[in-house]
Order: sequence, then C-alpha cells, then structure tokens
Amino acid sequence: MEVTLPLQRSPSCRTVFSERTQFRIKPFLGFLPTQSFNWKRDHMAATTTYRITASADFSRRRPRRISTPRSNDSTPRGFTPRTQVPTTSIQRRGQKNNEKKKEAESDGIGLEVASTSESLFDEDKTSQFEETVRMPEVDERILVESKDAEGITESEDKAFVSGDVDVSVYGRVIEEKQIYTKSSDDEGGENIEKEESVEEIDIFKVGNNASRETDSRNVTISKTVDKVESINCVDDFHKRPSVKPEGVDEGYNSISEDKKKADNFLKLKLETEEILRKEALDRLASDNFRKGHKLFYYPEIVEPDRDIEIFFNRSFSTLKFEPDVIIMGAFNDWKWKSFAINLSKTQLNGDWWSCKVYVPREAYKIDFVFYNGNDVYENNDEQDFCITVEGGMDGFDFENFLLEEKRKEQEEVMRRKAERERQVEEQRRIEAEIVESEADRAQAKEEVAKRRGMLQELLKDAVTSFVNVWYIEPTEFGANDRVRLYYNRSSGPLSHAKDIWIHGGHNHWKDGLSIVSKLIKSESKDGDWCCADVVVPDQAVVLDWVFADGPPKQAVVYDNNLLQDFHAIVPKSIPGELYWVEEEQQIYKSLQAERRLREEALRAKAEKTVRLKEETKERTLKTFLLSQKHIIYTDPIDVHAGSTVTVFYNPANTVLKGKSEIWLRCSFNRWTHRMGLLPPQKMIPIENGSHLKATVKVPLDAYMMDFVFSEREDGGIFDNKNGMDYHVPVFGGVVKEPPMHIVHIAVEMAPIAKVGGLGDVVTSLSRAVQDMNHNVDIILPKYDCLKHSNVKDLQFHKSYSWGGTEIKVWTGKVEGVSVYFLEPQNGLFWVGCIYGRANDGERFGFFCHAALEFLLQSGFHPDIIHCHDWSSAPVAWLFKEHYMHYGLSKARVVFTIHNLEFGANLIRKAMEFSDKATTVSPTYAQEVSGNSAVAPYLFKFHGILNGIDPDIWDPYNDKFLPVPYTSENVVEGKRAAKEALQEKLGLEKSDLPLVGIITRLTHQKGIHLIKHAIWRTLERNGQVVLLGSAPDPRIQNDFVSLANQLHSSHGHRANLCLTYDEPLSHLIYAGADFILVPSIFEPCGLTQLTAMRYGSIPVVRKTGGLHDTVFDVDHDLERAQACGLEPNGFNFDGADGAGVDYALNRAISAWYDGREWFDSLCKRVMEQDWSWNRPALDYLELYHSARK
Repeated sequence: MEVTLPLQRSPSCRTVFSERTQFRIKPFLGFLPTQSFNWKRDHMAATTTYRITASADFSRRRPRRISTPRSNDSTPRGFTPRTQVPTTSIQRRGQKNNEKKKEAESDGIGLEVASTSESLFDEDKTSQFEETVRMPEVDERILVESKDAEGITESEDKAFVSGDVDVSVYGRVIEEKQIYTKSSDDEGGENIEKEESVEEIDIFKVGNNASRETDSRNVTISKTVDKVESINCVDDFHKRPSVKPEGVDEGYNSISEDKKKADNFLKLKLETEEILRKEALDRLASDNFRKGHKLFYYPEIVEPDRDIEIFFNRSFSTLKFEPDVIIMGAFNDWKWKSFAINLSKTQLNGDWWSCKVYVPREAYKIDFVFYNGNDVYENNDEQDFCITVEGGMDGFDFENFLLEEKRKEQEEVMRRKAERERQVEEQRRIEAEIVESEADRAQAKEEVAKRRGMLQELLKDAVTSFVNVWYIEPTEFGANDRVRLYYNRSSGPLSHAKDIWIHGGHNHWKDGLSIVSKLIKSESKDGDWCCADVVVPDQAVVLDWVFADGPPKQAVVYDNNLLQDFHAIVPKSIPGELYWVEEEQQIYKSLQAERRLREEALRAKAEKTVRLKEETKERTLKTFLLSQKHIIYTDPIDVHAGSTVTVFYNPANTVLKGKSEIWLRCSFNRWTHRMGLLPPQKMIPIENGSHLKATVKVPLDAYMMDFVFSEREDGGIFDNKNGMDYHVPVFGGVVKEPPMHIVHIAVEMAPIAKVGGLGDVVTSLSRAVQDMNHNVDIILPKYDCLKHSNVKDLQFHKSYSWGGTEIKVWTGKVEGVSVYFLEPQNGLFWVGCIYGRANDGERFGFFCHAALEFLLQSGFHPDIIHCHDWSSAPVAWLFKEHYMHYGLSKARVVFTIHNLEFGANLIRKAMEFSDKATTVSPTYAQEVSGNSAVAPYLFKFHGILNGIDPDIWDPYNDKFLPVPYTSENVVEGKRAAKEALQEKLGLEKSDLPLVGIITRLTHQKGIHLIKHAIWRTLERNGQVVLLGSAPDPRIQNDFVSLANQLHSSHGHRANLCLTYDEPLSHLIYAGADFILVPSIFEPCGLTQLTAMRYGSIPVVRKTGGLHDTVFDVDHDLERAQACGLEPNGFNFDGADGAGVDYALNRAISAWYDGREWFDSLCKRVMEQDWSWNRPALDYLELYHSARK
C-alpha cells in the first residue's frame, strides 16, 4: 500500500549535492507546507549542522507521529446535511477499511526522487553530503506539515518492509545540531547553551503502482543544484545582516548571495506549488465532470481564515444558457457575513466557472446558491449548497460569538447613549449657567443700586463739621487716614461729665462699633473743647458716632445728636462711577462663588444619595440570594453570564430529604432559553456538609437561572419550591429580561387619596417594580377630594360607556407612576370622601367593573392585574367570569389582603378566583391561615412584607429636620432633632430617653398599652411624645383628658398632640430614641420600619409584621441571622402592662447603662434595608409564578 505525503523540508536545512541531481516530482493534492519565521533581535543566534545519511534498515527506524485516518462513519465533507459536494480519492482513502486498501492504492499520487548518475544514498557517498551550514538568526525552528498528508499506519509499514508492495523508498536521517550563542548585540558573544537533537524524517515514499498510474501526469523539473540553502524570513534579509556564529563556513558570509539563493528557492517552491495545484484541479474537474457533479472546491479540507476556490459547472445547472454566473451566499446557516461574487470561466475541461471566497474565522459552514444576477437561480433543488468548515467554531461556539458581538454592540450603544446624555447634560449645564449668571448680574446691579441709594441717604445727614459742636482736622481725609475729632462738651448733655468717650462706626453702622476712643482736653483750642485721634475705617464713606461719659457697656449719659447720631462725610472716599462699576463686579463674583458652592453641595448630596441607594440595593439583593442558603445557593453568589457556577443544594430542608440520589434540572430565562432544559445532572455530595453540588455553564444570553430538583433522573418526587421554582438572577448578559405589564386596580393611592397603609403600598410597590424595568399602571377613581397638586400633567384622555353611564378617563403621573383616573358621570365619587358612605360596596363594585371594561376597550393586554383588599376584590371574579375569555386572556390576577377585619365575604370570593394571593407579612399569613376566607386556598397564599418609600422617609434629605444625617453621623443628627423637638413641644432641654408614639388611636393599636407605656416612661425619668388622633370621639376625648392631666403634672416631660402633623411626625421619628408600637394585631406595620430608617429603636409587640421585622437584641439573634439580619430592637408577647414593662424597661436601661452600645444599635438599624427593594423581588417572583 502507498500513502501520499507532501514534500517536506526542514525549515533551516541546506543540503549540498556533489553531483548534478534531478528531482522528478509527481503531483499530490493539498497545500505544500508553508513556513513563516521572524528574526529574533537581540537574543540568541542559532547554528544548525545537518548530516544526511542513507538507511535501508526500516525495522530500526524510530516511529514517528502519524495522523489518524478518518473513520468509515465520520461525517463526509461537503454539504451536510444537504446534498454534498463529491469527495475525492484522497478524501475517501482514509475512510476505507483494510479489505479495500489495494483498491485505494490506485488512487494515490506520489512524489519520485531519482539521481541521474548514481544512488544518492550510496553508503560510500554519504560523507559527500555531510556539511556544516550557516543559517540566519531565527526565533524558533518550525516544521509545518501539510494537513492534506495522510499518515502511515502500522500495517502499511509492515507491508512496506515485507515487500508486499514494490516500492523504492529511501529513509533519510538528519542529525541536527543546534548551537545557541549570544547574538552580536550581546556582550562577549560567548557560547551560553548547547542543545542537540536528532530527528529522523521520512521524506519520500513512492509506490511503483502509484508511479505507473501517474506517469502520464509526471512532470520533470531539472535543476542543477550545487548548494541549496534553506533560508528563513526572506523578507528580512535586507533589513538585518546575518550573524556569523562560531564554526560556520566562511564562504557563506555574503548577504547578497544569501538573498539570491533564497529568491531562487522561493521561486522554485512557488512554481512547484502551482504545478501541483494545477494537476489537482485538472484531476478534480475531470472526476467531477465524469460523475455529473455540479461543483467542487479546492482545497478539499476547508479551514477558517483562508481562501477557497469554488468551481461550478454551468452546463449541469439551470444557468447553462446564462452569460453571467454569480455566487450569493453567507456563512453559518445564512447568519453571518453575506457575499456575492462574479464567477469567471476557467481553462479546465468542461464548462467550469470559479471564484475565490474568503472563509472568516467564525465560519463553520458556507451556504450559497448561484444565479444570473436577475431571476434565474441554481439552488440545489431548493436545498441550497453548503460546505462544512473544519477546525474552527461549531454551532454553539458561533452562537456564543454572536452573543459576545451583541454584548459589544450593546456596550457601544450604551457608551454612545451615555456620551449623548453627557453632552445634553453639559449643554443643559451651560445654558443653566448662562441663565444663572445673568441672574447674578441682575442681582449685583440691584445690590449696587440699593447701596447707592443708601449712600445718598447717608450723605443727606452727613456734614464735614457742625459749628460750635464738632469738627475734624484735616478737612480732607480718606479711608485709613488718621484724623483728629474735636468736640465741645459744653454744647450738649455731657457738659458735666468727668470723661468723654467716642463710640463710632461707619457707613450707617454697617459693621457695628469700629471706633472707640477717650477724648482728652484740647491744648490748642480755647473753651471746653476736647479731642481724640482716630483711624478712619477701610471702605468708610460716612463716619457715624455718638459721645458718652464712659466706654461701651459702662456709659450712662450719651450725646447722640437728639437721637440722630453724628455723621461726617469722608471726603476722599465719596465713590465715583468707576467705584460702582468695580463694586458691581465684586458683588457679581461673590454671588457666583456662593451659587457654585451651593450647587456643588447639592450635587455632592445628590450623588451621595444615589450611591447610598445603590449600595443598599446591592446589600439587599445579596441578602435575598443568601436568604435560601439553607436550601440552595451558588458559588459565586453573583452569577455572571458566560461563567461557570457551582450550584449547592441541601435536600435535608426539602421534600427530598433522605433520598439516595438528587438530580438537578436547570434552564435559563424562566425556562424560555433557546437551549431549552439542560440534561438532568446528578449532584454529588460535598465534604463536611449536607449540601450536594453540580456545575452549570451559564450562557451569554442568560438573565436568570432556573432550578428544580428530583429524586431520579426520570423524575419522581420534585422540589419546585411549592410551585415557585428556584431562580437566581444572572448579571452581565446580552439579553435583558422582557418587561411585564402590571396594572393595579385600587381605591387608595398615596399621597393623592390615602386613608391607611393600602395607599402607601400601591404607590411604593408600583414605583419599586417600575424601577426594575417593568411597566406599571394604576387605575383609580377620580374622587372630588383628590389632592390634585400631587398629580403631574393631569389631562383628559378619553370617554367610554359602560352600564348606561358615561365614564371620563383622565391621565397623569403620581410619584413617577402612570395613573388612569375613572370619573363616572353618575356622581358615585363626587361625595367628598373615599370611604364612609352607606353605598361603598356599590360604589367600588361599579368601579371594578368599569376598570376592567376600560382595559378591554382601550386594547390593554396586561400580564398581571393586581387588586387590593375588599374594595377591589370584585376584580378577581369579574375578570374570570366576564373578561378572561373575551379579550383579556393574557392576564393573571393577583389579590392582596391588607386587613382581613373588613369585607371578609368579598375577600373569600377573591381568594377563590385569583391566580395568586398574598398578604402583607409571613406571620400575618400564618395568623389568618385558619380563617374560612383563606384556609381553602393556602396552596396559592403567600406572605410578603411591605416596605417603606426611602425617598419620602430619608433623614439625609428630609426638609423637616434641622440637620440631615446618615448612619455615619446618626448620633449628631438625632441629637439636633431631639433638641428641636423639645423646643417645639416645650419640653425640658435635657439629655433624657425620649419615647415617641405615632399612631391612630384605635383598639387595634393597643390604646390601653399606650397609656401604660406613657406612665412607665415618666416613672423611669424619660420623656414621651404622642402624635395621633382617634376616629372614635370617645377615645379622642379620653386622650384629651389625659393630655391635660400630663400637661399639669409633667408638662416639661410629656406632650400629646392629638392630630396629625406631617412635619412633626418626621421630627419625632428623628428625635425620639425609641418608637413604641404595642399593637394587638398588625398585618404588617410601617411605623417600626420608618423608625429604623431614622435610627430610632422599635419597641413592639410580637404580632404580624412587627414580629417579622423587629428582632429582640436579647432573644432573637438566630432568628435575625436566618433572615440575613442582626437584632434591631425590643419586643414582648403579652397584651398587658407587664409585657410592655418587660420590653420598655430593658430599652430604657440600655439607654442609661450603655450609651456607646446604644449608639451603635442606632447605626445598625439605619443600615438595614426596609424599603421595597426586597418585597419587590418577592412580588416579581410571585407574578412570574402566576404566569407560569
């Protein structure tokens, strides 16, 4: 058997022949090896010695690495899975089995080398071929073997030696010695390292059968070769002289000779390659024409980042009569880099047309068709043509490449957007600066005019002297001059004074007293004159003074010119027009400097606010991800697209506890990713723990990881988090989560129509979800008592009819959220209030139906309709019964119970028809789980805490506080607030523990516990402030009496404000040390959350949301840590005085006994996030679960 090998040549070998020798080269398919070398400057020079000897002992030849032939079942090259381009004999050879080897031999094409005189490898002649050759500096030695060469198998070697194949094969042994020395640029040029390697290279293997087959195509190239030297880096010869290493033949030191020989060798090489290429193309054209194939390509193994030639036989196609042939194509299933190239007629036998196509490095397949440039196509029977590209990307890698390109494109888009925004902001700043500068200039002009007017008034009363009363010497003086002021003491009320003093100032006493001096008896004047030397103050235009019988604060009798004071003009300081111009410029510069300082302070404050919010959000997200660490978490915690993460799962805390195997089922993007569900993966246990682990590769287009777990590979029992599934967000992906559209239908909204906590939740939850890039709308009745001042851009939208009533729709923005106001013309909401009418059920029922009708008639298709409490509960069943199948089929209904004490029947029905239901805290969900309205629907009932709006309740930007503060300066900020609160309410300004109570005075809020706590605080020498009112007049009157009693007995330490005062509530939250919330029941409670936002310590009863948010510093460490928090307050169980005393006594004692610890507790609670950051994440999970 024979195997065709390409001509191989050592990259730096010079073979010297003593006699004229001819090479007979028979063509083979594929590329000759190419070499590319770089000169290595200022490093090592290499000298290589070769000895060429003959060897006929094939059994002792060193085995060499060979390439493995293609297996029979390997995918053929060509148009898979479509019609393939026919393979050649060389392609087939590696695919045939051993029984067909002889048949394959007939397809081989070899390379014959023969001497014209005598055997090259005659043993006697061996010495003639030993020579030390000189080579240029090289970076490394590279031997490049053609990828088209087939390897020699072991069986072929055996056949070769045993004579089964009549061949003439010569083994050539090249002993290669490389001596590395320092280059001429290095000092010394001494030998620093030696390395020897002996490499055996089989050069030619020529079979007689192959020779006989290819004799007709042989080409004889005669070349007289006296010395053939391998030259590397031919292009560099003229750039750098060669370095002559030690021991190199002195006869080869000419650069010009080296370049000439290199050019000759390169010319020979190119000529040889072209001949071989032409032979290969002739054979391929002949074979494919004979078989009726429409096309072939060369080279036959297509690799990325190279050119290929595509040959098309026009006569076999629909284009056989067309004068023009154009190839139109793209790569990778037509997804990448389209092209269109005109084909040219070739010289090959048959109607072959060709063109060159560059194959990009990203390609794994070439897709193309041919056409005439108009409307005639050859598209392989509508299958298109395709060529497989080998050795590069596969489909998955290409998809990732596209995603990476998309990510780069998105980054560039974001960069450009940021730059545009920066430019817009810069332009806005410049325009604002111009406006502000003009305002400063106008203010400066106004100030100068005012000063000129004042000066004129001063000059009216100012003189240079007053006859027989006072005068000044010299008469001409200016600012900073020393003058002598004379006064006739007998002219006024100081005639009998022992001493005379002058109390003076300037410019209408602008800077107060600036002249104080004692007068002495004048020796130069007759009469009762006295004088004093004074220095005229700087910038003085008018001097102002009085005379007295003593220095300031000691004088009794004054001469103040009959209450007009004395005034004298400073003659040399009367300003001219230039002075006022300079004064205006000075004022202008001062105003600009002050304004810029204010703007910089505001900018720094705004930036700090944003930074604090982002840091808080990051901490909350991390807490959210770690909140289920006892069941599942990832390493790293922050999962990034394109990375590999480890998933840890603890079945001991799930329904899979005790199972022998756990299988992970994973996908991405809420189970919608293009890769679908990944194959189940068996998890393995970790050391020293009950968790199991598995590794997952996260694609670049992921924004969410999705998990469920099962006991077997094929299923069995699943842990899917009670139908919610496990999800972990992915950061940095090129695909963002598509936004949902959520519509809230509610009857309250803060601050425009607020009665209780429901209004706060609707507004704050909407804002938080909107901030997470989802679309949120609110539908609200248009009450006649709306606070329109808080609605931006309120305008009429449309009218529609329902139930025989016209309903006008208005739109506007409230706290940045889009709101639709429904105003039925039947007057149901023109009653001056939100609640309290006898027909409230009818009013809100009409509103619910009208809201759904509005969605339908407006063409809305929300993903979620969220309704709240009994007042919008009818939405749930009205939607399912009247709208779900009539245009709003996409939506799912979520219902939230804010307080089960009202409208239980309506709530029960909404629980039945809703897709998911929530209440405002996990503990309250447990407390009401036995209620008949809730119990049958626990499978879809979830407790999610409410939050507070961090923009409304923000001590750093609170306009009602004397000193803004964060956790960094909480002590100073709260001290200033306490002092302001004490002053406002008339309390004693002393450092005492202050307990604040902000509440509605109802039995739910524990009014009997509030009274007890007031007296207990006073007994502990504390101060107490209450803010709130009672809807029940009897309770209100009861607290009025208590307020009067406390005012009489403890007015300096207690104050009850029995109304609602928004600014005062902010001051109490900031100034109080403790906020008391002793509720009998509390679904969630926002008071304790707001208190902690301001650094006040909550003292609460353990019920509902109070239990979920306040962790006792003495008893709840583990419970707090399970939630990713630290203890933050004091709580109690009982609903009696003893319970209140237990918590309140510990709180006050902690204030007295450990102020440093107490201050650190205030800092700690301020840094806890009780905003809507975490609840919004929980609601989004619920929304997605409802849609699943």
